[in-house]
Amino acid sequence: MDAFYASVEQRDDPSLRGLPVAVGGSRERGVVAAASYEARRFGVHSAMPSVTARRRCPDLVFVKPRFEVYKAISAEIRAVFAEHTAIIEPLSLDEAYLDVTENIRGIASATAIAEAIRAEIRRRTGLTASAGVSYNKFLAKIASDQMKPDGLFVITPAMGPGFVETLPVKKFHGVGPATAERMHRLGLHTGADLRAQTMEFLTAHFGKAGPYYHGIARGIDHRPVRANRERKSVGSETTFSNDLREREDLEAALAPLIDKVWRHCETHGLAGRTVTLKVKFADFQQITRARSNAAPVASRAALERPVLELLQALLPAPKGIRLLGVTVSSFAEPGEAAPVQFALAL
Repeated sequence: MDAFYASVEQRDDPSLRGLPVAVGGSRERGVVAAASYEARRFGVHSAMPSVTARRRCPDLVFVKPRFEVYKAISAEIRAVFAEHTAIIEPLSLDEAYLDVTENIRGIASATAIAEAIRAEIRRRTGLTASAGVSYNKFLAKIASDQMKPDGLFVITPAMGPGFVETLPVKKFHGVGPATAERMHRLGLHTGADLRAQTMEFLTAHFGKAGPYYHGIARGIDHRPVRANRERKSVGSETTFSNDLREREDLEAALAPLIDKVWRHCETHGLAGRTVTLKVKFADFQQITRARSNAAPVASRAALERPVLELLQALLPAPKGIRLLGVTVSSFAEPGEAAPVQFALAL
């Protein structure tokens, strides 16, 4: 979907149309959840601190998020997908992979399916979607960004390797800013540079991701579209109005996060072995600390204990803390025993 949250707000409030809109909090500690294309022209983007966004675009209009509305519209869009294929891998509320090799309506052209889906989404929701069509997930994702907003781009098997050669590595899905910078230091700036390297070189410098980079530099990606992708983590975080330093204040701030994460795990029958504490300081430096155990977490108390121990190890805080987050991951198989005891992982 194109600027999904912001587009929904502009659809529902005509006075916002044509204006630079940011969905998120306008307060000093706020963060932009989504930005309209009018706002993006000023360099405003998601995950940007609201104060920075306001500085870049003084006329920016902030709108409070309405996640229940976005979820309902996402369900409408998912229903359109389901009319064409059962093999749908959601990435978020506004994005998904679809495998249409064998599709419900028997349409021979993936491009025709993409056009039909885009038209039906517009008809039902009044919103625009962009689509990428290709022979694997990596290239389909790259293609989906080429003609935004309200566009469609196709990368055929004949085009794939050549298209990747000219692409900057920072545009590769799966290559974040830190990895892109490391690639630049190694003299790798484009897909052609990446393709020139051996598997051994890429594995030596990028570990387990090396074979993936070796493949995508050649337009190869064998990952299937997974219809029921397993959830890998459950987390919650919050940004504070004022920086926190004292242990009592930090523990009080963590309590509702622990409650929310445990409630979700308990409701969905999820039991994770790894607990992670995320901390963002006043200067935006971010760190994570994790604790793993052979047995999964079985109670709220068993979740709280490692979180507070991880926090204690960071105290006294070297500087003010503006954000805390709690995540549980490494989920156990259903029915696996989950003793409460946590062991110290070294």
